[in-house]
Amino acid sequence: MRSVARFGAHVGRGVRRLALDSALGGRRSFPRRMADLTPTALSAIIGRRVDSVAIRDGAAGTSSRARLALTGDDVPASVFVKMSADSAGIRMLGELAGLGETEARFYRELAPELGAGVPRSYGSAFDHLTGRFVIVLEDMTISPCEFPDTLNPLSTDQMGQVLEVLAELHATFWGRLPQKSGGGGQFAWLVAPSEDPANLLTPAVMRTSARRLAGSTTIPVRAGRYIWENFPAITALIDRGPHTVLHGDAHPGNTFFRNGRAGLLDWQVLRRGHPARDLAYAIVLGTPVGDRAGVERDLLDVYRTALAAMGGPQFDRDDLWTRYRQAVAHPYLSGLATAGLGGMQSERIALEGLRRAVTALEELETVDALQRVR
Repeated sequence: MRSVARFGAHVGRGVRRLALDSALGGRRSFPRRMADLTPTALSAIIGRRVDSVAIRDGAAGTSSRARLALTGDDVPASVFVKMSADSAGIRMLGELAGLGETEARFYRELAPELGAGVPRSYGSAFDHLTGRFVIVLEDMTISPCEFPDTLNPLSTDQMGQVLEVLAELHATFWGRLPQKSGGGGQFAWLVAPSEDPANLLTPAVMRTSARRLAGSTTIPVRAGRYIWENFPAITALIDRGPHTVLHGDAHPGNTFFRNGRAGLLDWQVLRRGHPARDLAYAIVLGTPVGDRAGVERDLLDVYRTALAAMGGPQFDRDDLWTRYRQAVAHPYLSGLATAGLGGMQSERIALEGLRRAVTALEELETVDALQRVR
């Protein structure tokens, strides 16, 4: 009953924000569309005088995105802007996941402590009344960047670089989080995936996704049925400590390479938790099926070495291997939902991600590794 009440309160907050946004309309000064990003509005967000703004191009998805040309006092000639989606339905999904609020807060509060593995932020803003947000980032199209995806996978060396970026993230905030989420201080707002109020929907989403995929793919999508049938206990097991800050979505499409160095994009599902979540997600989804088994232990060693060198703990090799095997439940659940529900990625990318996750689940005997601890 407690989880139902938390979910109800969570949904209620999102509904109230959307209702207020609709009622207030343009009477509230916070920008609602790209056209609202006037020189005055952008000047307030980035803290520099902007004289002119021109929209170069744009796209829509879980957020509205556009490249803007700027002139003004010491401002970049071009920036990339993310803001709330136009569709109320998509904004409600964003509210359930806390996407905009999380990413705006990351760039404002945490990103300044990280290095070149994060896009440069010029400013961000979040309206707590309506849930709308604006994030102004560097335009990465004007520098030589490589943007991989699942169908153009990372080399083993590139994957090692991604794990080093994750090691920097994990080490930077290691030992600084309160014992429990909400415990006060700078990081009290970060929650573990097992604490997400929307988890109440996960088993039903998994069943629906598996049913939709059953007749259209040979991938054994029900191989991890035990995981969604015991979801609350499984996700809590994966989230047992120690905790640090997690990226939460480090698949190939959220990586970039610039000047021979890796970086991570899309910090909108930032969470707290054990590093194995990020490691399993990155390695399983970023490594082709035929290659993973031959490199994953070495990749975990790359991570362990980098984490310790950057001031984090020295993980025991065997313990991290076990936690990694268990955490493969994370890319499995994500891959099943993405492929089964559709609309979030191209079908080819979604199915390849699911294939990698299910293969890893079976080869690493993830269900057995989870059952042995319960």
